[in-house]
Amino acid sequence: MDHPTRGYSDTKTAHLRRLRRIEGQARGLQRMIEDDKYCIDILTQVSAMTKALESVSLSLLDEHMRHCVVEAAVKGGPEADVKLKEASDAIARLVRS
Repeated sequence: MDHPTRGYSDTKTAHLRRLRRIEGQARGLQRMIEDDKYCIDILTQVSAMTKALESVSLSLLDEHMRHCVVEAAVKGGPEADVKLKEASDAIARLVRS
């Protein structure tokens, strides 16, 4: 089966490593609440986890723009409009979050 190349293919391992680290942060937050840790300490960790997720998001968006959007723009046609709309919508979601 032929799979298309994704913009993040070259950095897939790094993304997975970062996401596993974030998963560990989420488990750590659960433990903090289970252990009745101080609210501000929990919020500090939530902020760190949020920043880590934002970093992954921005990296994926950059890779999408450099690969998928540029490739579609070079080909032209309706696919270019679709890819630009997808990118614009993704940026809007990131800004709102």
